[in-house]
Amino acid sequence: MDTLGSILEMMATLPFWVAVLRVATPLILGTLGVLLCERAGVLNLGIEGLMVAGAFSGWLAVYLGLPLWGGVAVAAGVGAAFGLLHAGFTVLLALSQHVAGLGLTLLATALSYFAYRVAFPKVNTPPTIRPFATMDWLPIPVLQQQTPLTLLALALVPLIGWALYRTPAGLALRMAGESPAAVEAQGISVARVRTAAVVAGSALMGVAGAFLTLSAFDAFFFNMVNGRGWVCVALVVFAGWRPGKALLGALLFAVFDAMQLRLQQADAGGLPYQLYLMLPYALAIAALVIASRRASAPQALMKPYIPGER
Repeated sequence: MDTLGSILEMMATLPFWVAVLRVATPLILGTLGVLLCERAGVLNLGIEGLMVAGAFSGWLAVYLGLPLWGGVAVAAGVGAAFGLLHAGFTVLLALSQHVAGLGLTLLATALSYFAYRVAFPKVNTPPTIRPFATMDWLPIPVLQQQTPLTLLALALVPLIGWALYRTPAGLALRMAGESPAAVEAQGISVARVRTAAVVAGSALMGVAGAFLTLSAFDAFFFNMVNGRGWVCVALVVFAGWRPGKALLGALLFAVFDAMQLRLQQADAGGLPYQLYLMLPYALAIAALVIASRRASAPQALMKPYIPGER
């Protein structure tokens, strides 16, 4: 009961919800990126590597003199470039989306670590930059202690929802993941729609990684993504491929993650810290199992499309 009381007391504080929103931001961006790809029928398991590449390239660009938003643009561009490579393999060549995605994760991660070692061969401690400042001018207390990238992530949720469900381009994208033949019947190139979706989604994944180095921290270090990309893939299933529910899923995981960090610090219950570390992932798996029973994936997800074939 004491532990439950301390948890409830902790959740009633402003710093807790500030931490929740900060933890959720890269998950929101990454989940939206995965959602765009999968809505068009393409599974992108390269997200983990794309987040690493975005984190490194954005940080390096700022370290070399670009402004912070320039670093965000570089991270988005690097993500988009890797996304174009993934689309080339999976959309144009119709190769296995699982294999191409995992290969992309290995490639992007290895290239980022290699580039870091080449750029800083004799540095033991990563150089730091000046990250985004908090938005103290906002009237909402929780947002006052966030950075502009968090505001961008929150704004993208309704924007992408509107684009998917209220625009002709969004309809074409969703139909490319449901019935590519219907898209082709309208004279629209399925390959172009899917490629555009993968490139845009991968750019968001790069920005998700850049948040870690340009906002949450002030340096790049190995293993900083720490499985967040795989969490995003799971959150899309939990959300039923809908942007609003994706935001909800990201916030729910962030609540569990912020909770375990504070339970570790308070040593609540005197339990081993490993149990606290596994808490958000265990609860996320349980929520995923429950949600996936009702989830309806895009009908053409992971199915290559060759024009003219039936």
